[in-house]
Amino acid sequence: MFDAVWIGGFDVQTMIASDIIKVLKQHGVMPSKKLGQNFLCDANVARWIVEQLEPEAEDTVVEVGPGTGALTEHLVGRVKRVILVEFDARLAEYLTDKFSDRDDVEVHHFDGARFDVRTLYKHAPIKFLGNLPYSAGGAIMRNFMKSPTPVVRAVLMLQKEFIDRIVATHRTKEYGVLSLRMQSEWESKPVKTVPPEAFHPRPLIDSTVMTCVPSGSAEVYDKRLFDELVRRGFSQRRKQVKKQLPDTASWEEVSAELGIPVTARAEEISLEQWVKITQIYDEHPLKDIPQSGDEIFDVVDENDEVLRQEKRSVVHAENLLHRAVHVLVFNKKKEVLLQKRSILKDKCPGLWDSSAAGHLEAGEGYDACAPRELKEELAIDAEVQHIAQLKPGENNGWEHIGLYVARYDGALRFPCSEIEHAVWFDMDQLNDWIAVRPEDFASGFLECWSVFYEKFSSYGE
Repeated sequence: MFDAVWIGGFDVQTMIASDIIKVLKQHGVMPSKKLGQNFLCDANVARWIVEQLEPEAEDTVVEVGPGTGALTEHLVGRVKRVILVEFDARLAEYLTDKFSDRDDVEVHHFDGARFDVRTLYKHAPIKFLGNLPYSAGGAIMRNFMKSPTPVVRAVLMLQKEFIDRIVATHRTKEYGVLSLRMQSEWESKPVKTVPPEAFHPRPLIDSTVMTCVPSGSAEVYDKRLFDELVRRGFSQRRKQVKKQLPDTASWEEVSAELGIPVTARAEEISLEQWVKITQIYDEHPLKDIPQSGDEIFDVVDENDEVLRQEKRSVVHAENLLHRAVHVLVFNKKKEVLLQKRSILKDKCPGLWDSSAAGHLEAGEGYDACAPRELKEELAIDAEVQHIAQLKPGENNGWEHIGLYVARYDGALRFPCSEIEHAVWFDMDQLNDWIAVRPEDFASGFLECWSVFYEKFSSYGE
């Protein structure tokens, strides 16, 4: 009845079809078409799928839709932590009982499409596994894999037709918004077709196992604008793109630059060309300017008295004392906004940082600089409040820092050359993340956050 496998120093009894059916009956679970419940019951296929995840001892693996644990059983004991997200309350209870004697497995009764991925950053890097329900697979993937994400590798099983759309190339009928969203961020590779006989109940179509790793593209572009333009382009896929896109650029000039016909339709345009279109249509004045080495800063002494002026490049190269501001923006939920610095930045590229931060221009005061930086970086026009002054040191780039807070609940707009992403984080989530992975953050932010949180805690608000 069980297939015995030796994993991580102990016997694991892997479930086969009769065992799965028995578990489902015992817990009153009638497989639901609405929920897309088709349970994998081939132990060999389950074992093979888990191997594609390349599990290692220090990994944290998130599995969505574990069901009765057919895949999970091949992970437990092999990795540092397994986080299970199961939508069906009865199966979540079963899994909780099944792994109740293990402190390396945690079970969440939650919709995978709405699970708070921000809680996973403290466990990064994450490997993502799932026999995803056909009805919600796309929404679950988008929740866990849409950038920014702590996921670095994924092995997913979905209906074959869906994965065919993910890997489709331009000039094919399967190519569309899903193809471009995934291919812009992930390299996806179908690695196995699984027939209906491997499931209970049997679906009517084949499933495909797919591996995904980050694309590693060095292209910098506004990802929100990319998504908007792609959606507009494919909203009526038989129409010419020039009739779908904004009139903020001349399509005749754009198409000539890309070497495509003026009459091109969305499905005829490659990923690389869609990225180029996004860069052309981006109207942000700072879209190509992460920083300028010719900016002039005040060089100051330990008492913050001005000594002279120097170019930014000289100030940073020689570690001269200078001035900066950091602004921490909070919303009505008391969440703090963090920005992920662009890979084009000369300092701390790709790290998480304060909501907005920047240098004082020569002759500028702290109180003038803080709202200016907030507006330039995030298009936020808000009142700022000075809460602390930090002394210069190696950890904050030899900067006298004016630390400010602001309140904001509106939309965000930022230059992709400076900011890759902006995300709201719960303060407890952030503290947990900092405690285990300080290397994910710009060191100047860590100092500012420490000062802020000490004050916040002392006031109890």
